[in-house]
Amino acid sequence: MESVQQIQGQQVSSKANTKNTAAPLSHWQKPHVLLGLAVAMILGAYIFMTTPYTQLILYGLGLALGFTLFHARFGFTSAFRRLMSVGNVEGIQAHMVMLAVASTLFAIIFATGYTLTGATPSGNISPIGTSLIFGSFIFGIGMQLGGGCASGTLYHVGSGQSPTVITLIGFIAGSVIGAYHWGFWMNDTPSLGSFSLAESTNLGYFGAWMVQIALLAIIYWITVQFAKRRKPPIMKALPTERGWKRILRGSWPLVTAAIVLAVLNAGTLFVKGSPWGITSGFALWGSKIASLLGMDVASWTYWSGDKAEALHSSVFQDSTSVMNFGIILGAFIASASGGLFKPKRFKKGVALASLVGGIMMGYGARLAFGCNIGAYFSGIASFSLHGWIWGIMALLGTFAALFIRPLFGLSNPHKNDHFC
Repeated sequence: MESVQQIQGQQVSSKANTKNTAAPLSHWQKPHVLLGLAVAMILGAYIFMTTPYTQLILYGLGLALGFTLFHARFGFTSAFRRLMSVGNVEGIQAHMVMLAVASTLFAIIFATGYTLTGATPSGNISPIGTSLIFGSFIFGIGMQLGGGCASGTLYHVGSGQSPTVITLIGFIAGSVIGAYHWGFWMNDTPSLGSFSLAESTNLGYFGAWMVQIALLAIIYWITVQFAKRRKPPIMKALPTERGWKRILRGSWPLVTAAIVLAVLNAGTLFVKGSPWGITSGFALWGSKIASLLGMDVASWTYWSGDKAEALHSSVFQDSTSVMNFGIILGAFIASASGGLFKPKRFKKGVALASLVGGIMMGYGARLAFGCNIGAYFSGIASFSLHGWIWGIMALLGTFAALFIRPLFGLSNPHKNDHFC
């Protein structure tokens, strides 16, 4: 939310208009749509011919994720910033719905032990320690400087938001630095080990699901009561179509996207035996580049054990990378179908903030065992305590970032605005 918002290329003063109406939807950018579809099909054909069939399914899930993220502008960065600055809870409420649906589907998959390939499903359950606390905190700062979280960076790049290209470069660089320092954070800093609400207790998955759903419902209820008292600005309506055309063009309701994202994450767990993640792909891409430049990446602690094979294989053999490519293409197709793909110039301050934010997110994600997707979304849905801690620390990082953003010329939402 800004005092002046950029909506469909037009400046709309949030103080000049209190009616929450959306701007008209632009026309199809047919050449862009056709290009996106062609590239998606060619890449899909290559994946089909060179990798196991599950990679093609995961690529398709990535396309669907990118399409969904863009259509709803589903944000983690913006949701956290709106909450911490002006008390808008709409994004956080959508998160609670998403986590409730994902937790339900994850619990079924974990309890039955059934996946597409027959592999035993495993959740994103990671240790609780210094690295998690520090990493998620600086990730919270970084995503407010970089203009997007991990998923946001990918779909923003796909939809033509130029500054996030710099964010992605910084993200990859920070991921490599984090991988290089991995041994120190894992071996020389305090850690309490991992804790699963289902497996570290006697609750089992059904009991853990009941506790988690109750907790999510309580948080949702608190946000409702908070909004009634605070009366925060509401989110600005986004341009959309009517009827069935809304599936392909225009914005989706946040709750709809939340449910779709939860189903797609569960689909990812069902197909590959582990949940959706993003940033391990960035570490892989950057480490491969560093290796080409002569760095002895293979000697790093991070790339020992099971990870070593990925370092010496094609990126198309890496499921996270394949899904990341799909997210970028899916967002590109979605933005072009809505007539919204239009790269723009940006200020030096924004470029610097994007780079610094990207580096902080990349480094923080390695330390915190994931990002807003791998740690927060998939971690909580996996009934891991580290996911909840990640969310709390990222919120605190967001609060700190509200004081840092103006140093880069970035504005914050204001309580007197009508829309955010």
